[in-house]
Amino acid sequence: MSHRSAIALSFLAAGAVSIMAAPPSQADNSRLNKSVVSNVYTVQRQAGCTGGLTVSPQLQLAAQQHTDDMMNNRNLDGDLGSDGSSAQDRARAAGYPGNVTETVAINPALAISGIELMNMWYYNPGYKAIMSDCGNTQIGVWSANSLDRTVVVAVYGQPPQPAQTTALASGAPQNVAPDPSPDYDMSDEVEYGVDWWGWILRGVYPPPAYPSQ
Repeated sequence: MSHRSAIALSFLAAGAVSIMAAPPSQADNSRLNKSVVSNVYTVQRQAGCTGGLTVSPQLQLAAQQHTDDMMNNRNLDGDLGSDGSSAQDRARAAGYPGNVTETVAINPALAISGIELMNMWYYNPGYKAIMSDCGNTQIGVWSANSLDRTVVVAVYGQPPQPAQTTALASGAPQNVAPDPSPDYDMSDEVEYGVDWWGWILRGVYPPPAYPSQ
């Protein structure tokens, strides 16, 4: 089996066979949008990512804004909006605080299949790099179509990193959450001691809580 065929089968397994229909059938657009999320998750897994991928309402709103803009302005064919806005500008306007990137698909036809769409993005080196970026843990997808044009926009977000432990007004360190891992044993104590030593050398104690498993 060729590499290209293997990729196609992976997308099929993730539910990428949704087909966009005419505008009145918004449910079909919703299925396509969801299949894009599933297929991006598959691409990230193939790239070795171990984290999750969640849908952000703010990123979805930013994707919808650009999709509608591209449907109404046929000269648009990329990230730049008719008002000069970038993907980052639109995400901020939608209330998203992190850094974003974007992939855009335009098909001069009534519909596009999930397989066709993902092939367009997967074999575009720049777009593949965006989809494979493990830092992109949030996503928003929107699509729209008319008789002669289909547009799909996916906006990928990297939420801001949580602040490290800071001092309270009294000067005492803030409380930190305990280790969330349910299988606590002596190895956790050893791991805690190793981690603690690195932080104490930095002048920070207690050390930040362990990341979620």
